[in-house]
Amino acid sequence: MAAEATRRRTFAVISHPDAGKSTLTEALALHAKMISEAGAVHGKSGRKSTVSDWMEMEKARGISVSSTALQFNYKSPETDPADEPSVINLVDTPGHSDFSEDTYRVLTAVDAAVMLIDAAKGLEPQTLKLFQVCKHRGIPVVTVINKWDRPGQSPLELLDEIHDRIGLTPTPLYWPVGIAGDFRGLLRRGEDGAPQEYIRFTRTAGGAKIAPEEILDADAAAARDGSEWDTAVEESELLSASGQDHDQEMFLAGQTSPVIFASAMLNFGVRQILDTLVSLAPPPAAREDIAGRTRTVTDPFSAVVFKVQAGMDTSHRDRLAFMRIVSGVFERGMVVTHAQTGKPFTTKYAQTVFGRERSTVESAFPGDVVGLVNATALAPGHTLYTDKKVEFPPIPSFAPEHFSVLRAESASKYKQFRRAVEQLDSEGVVQVLRNDIRGDASPVMAAVGPMQFEVVAARMKAEFSVEAKMEGLPYQLARRTDAASEVELNRQRGVEVFTRSDGVMLALVSDKWRLQYLQKEHPELTLEPLVATTD
Repeated sequence: MAAEATRRRTFAVISHPDAGKSTLTEALALHAKMISEAGAVHGKSGRKSTVSDWMEMEKARGISVSSTALQFNYKSPETDPADEPSVINLVDTPGHSDFSEDTYRVLTAVDAAVMLIDAAKGLEPQTLKLFQVCKHRGIPVVTVINKWDRPGQSPLELLDEIHDRIGLTPTPLYWPVGIAGDFRGLLRRGEDGAPQEYIRFTRTAGGAKIAPEEILDADAAAARDGSEWDTAVEESELLSASGQDHDQEMFLAGQTSPVIFASAMLNFGVRQILDTLVSLAPPPAAREDIAGRTRTVTDPFSAVVFKVQAGMDTSHRDRLAFMRIVSGVFERGMVVTHAQTGKPFTTKYAQTVFGRERSTVESAFPGDVVGLVNATALAPGHTLYTDKKVEFPPIPSFAPEHFSVLRAESASKYKQFRRAVEQLDSEGVVQVLRNDIRGDASPVMAAVGPMQFEVVAARMKAEFSVEAKMEGLPYQLARRTDAASEVELNRQRGVEVFTRSDGVMLALVSDKWRLQYLQKEHPELTLEPLVATTD
């Protein structure tokens, strides 16, 4: 079991929208020979969409709304043929800022992250926000500077930006030969920063196939790409003089970040990303439960549910709960205990999922991500276990910033409407708020971004045949409150108190000035910030 866990690498890709995250996911799958040809997301309707994006909204807009889990075996061509391949668990996440909460849940299930940066745009707001989550959770970060085949900033400028804005010391493992827009290959840096070899790439038609690589020594590199190679060597030496060589302990401590330059669209540098993750990213490790006890990977089976998704198979209308295995061995059909209810749960239908493609899982080990079908009782943050009881800390909810009343267009569809709301609430698509005044027929949807409301309306129509209408509410902030503060808060102008489906009481406030007034005039009232509160 320990050996199997050591082979695993479980990571997520984080980035700002349109940095190439879904394209990179497919490029990685291509290198693992899971697919024969990569699609490309261009962000325009009518263009080819990636295999991993399955919702119609995703295909139309060229964005990822849902999370996709992908598992594959990978063996670097540089390793001993007798060595066992590594098992890669890649969790693709939404890049759009409106779906930050979904990405946050995914980051509770991984051991490392790949921070994808657009070579032209540098660090963007969503990347910064997600990096802070990684930093808070102690997740080591590998940086990939993508789109080097297009015009962009200079490599040294990008490294300075990473250091200055997020405090990470970038330590490039591979340095680009050729400026942004003229990507020829990568200089592989040794431990002291000295050039070990030149990996030269050849383009393929549309970047749909793995790019052929030619390995050259320093003399051959100088003969082939003289001035570009010389510039790369000089810049690599400058990095070493600045102390920007890789140190594994500092990387795992979150102080440095290995850097790779790549073009996911052309499949340049993709193998190097996989090799880096296998050699440097940490394998699954022990995790603390809510009582502060440590659950090691060799303890009896336990897992955390981090994502619930329905509607992935329209012909069956099933519901899939993604769980990250923390300890022990999972065997399909085993009966586990649901920690939140104490009830048994049978794992008869267990699958791995890539977009709409599924395959049955017979067994899995720590670090693996498994989808449980028709898991109606499970929600994000829930724990499953066998033998020794364990419950891991719940996943906090993000602070919502947009609020809207949801109603069914037709009263005759109320039963379907209520079932749809319960379904989407349990998946965490939105937070559902209720109070006695508005009643069950008019619940309030609370979301990080307005596009979440579009997903709600689209899925209610597609999966439950319910036309829903939404009416925005004039609130901008949410704060956690309690029953003792409820009466007084409801008396205040610009404030309304609700109860979330998990029992947490939230006070919705019209704006930050109203909140400041309440805190000044009524300091006795409970108004606590939630996760990722910006005001």
